[in-house]
Amino acid sequence: MRIISIDPGYERLGVAIIEKTRTQKETVIYSDCIRTSSDLVFEDRLHQIGNSIERILEEHTPEALAIENLFISNNQKTAMRVAEVRGVLIYLAKKFNLSVKEYTPLQIKLAVTGDGKSGKDQVIRMVKMLVKNIKDKALDDEYDAIAIGLAFFAYEKQIL
Repeated sequence: MRIISIDPGYERLGVAIIEKTRTQKETVIYSDCIRTSSDLVFEDRLHQIGNSIERILEEHTPEALAIENLFISNNQKTAMRVAEVRGVLIYLAKKFNLSVKEYTPLQIKLAVTGDGKSGKDQVIRMVKMLVKNIKDKALDDEYDAIAIGLAFFAYEKQIL
């Protein structure tokens, strides 16, 4: 099964295409950090993100979207903007007939490290141990997207 997993954001958005079969562990087919400029108005940033994800969906043809649930932030404006990005992403998933699975940060950390209170360094270390084909200079957002994909495969075992 091939999925797209996304760590949503509007300045930096982590995205990964991960594949797993019954006989093969998770393999990263593609990962990237989509960045938008703060010089752009928000609507243009949303458009840029939407176009980038649409190209990735067309090229890699995943079957599902795994995405992090929005956590409540102290900065309400940021939380609202990330929610709008998530709306675009879920819309695109449905446009491409993908199932959508959402995971909390606690669920993601638990699936990847075995501890829902793990720090970012622990998550990155485990992602590197669990997955093949991670590029050398992957950014934190990419590792987060890969971790979300690993959570998908941990929680959705019956799909394979």
